[in-house]
Amino acid sequence: MPASLTRMLCVVLYVGLCMLITACAEAPRRQADAIAQSAGLQHEQVTAGSFVLTAYVRLSRTDLPVTVYIEGDGLAWRTRTQPSDDPTPRRALGLRLAAADRSANVVYLARPCQFTPMSDNPQCDAAYWTGKRFAPEVVAAMNDAVSRYMARLPGQRVNLVGYSGGGAIAVQLAARRQDVASLRTVAGNLDHDAVNRLHRVSLMPDSLNPIDVAADVAGIPQVHFSGADDSIVPPAIVHSFVAKVGACAQEQVVGGMTHEGDWDARWPQLLAIQPRCK
Repeated sequence: MPASLTRMLCVVLYVGLCMLITACAEAPRRQADAIAQSAGLQHEQVTAGSFVLTAYVRLSRTDLPVTVYIEGDGLAWRTRTQPSDDPTPRRALGLRLAAADRSANVVYLARPCQFTPMSDNPQCDAAYWTGKRFAPEVVAAMNDAVSRYMARLPGQRVNLVGYSGGGAIAVQLAARRQDVASLRTVAGNLDHDAVNRLHRVSLMPDSLNPIDVAADVAGIPQVHFSGADDSIVPPAIVHSFVAKVGACAQEQVVGGMTHEGDWDARWPQLLAIQPRCK
């Protein structure tokens, strides 16, 4: 084969590969836009800390509280030992929960480096969706984003909801804020040391662990939902956290539910369960 033809073929293959990678990256974002649009949630980007976060927002009543949904860890790992190039979730269960909530004020926050193009996020590094996914600077950025939205609703309070690893972030935010009315987690990773030991993977010493701040959220009404068939974050993790929090925490085990099950289909029913202190 002539050298010129070989070079041309290589260029065509390279361009085709780039287009395929771009299409794979954009597909979850298009899907997220469609889910959000169906629920009247508007796409926004918010600069928080060192990150530019993707948000989907519906704020229609300044006289009512807001519910903030925090996404899970997304596609953190390509294999057991190899991080992914982009942690954007393929199903975005946190967003699906937000879309199932028909209340007046809803804010969905993706985690750092999810959905937002990497070119807009120069601080993004695989560490922020692996070992540092709950690092102090990540928690600070998420807290900053919540504060920016709360500034649009002066005097109102916030209900925090976190899915999977987003549950860990939600607990950390609740421990730092004075305006939290309630806390809910869905399949929440509420003790990442215990979860990582269970799966025999490395611990995350650079990440904050929610169970360490259980005493700081002990006065907040909260409900923690776990799937009876969840092998990733089993109900025992939630049970230990709830026991450590005490009287203001409820534990609800949902029969037949896996970690990535159809939580959004059940969410209106589960959301009706009111967090209360005993």
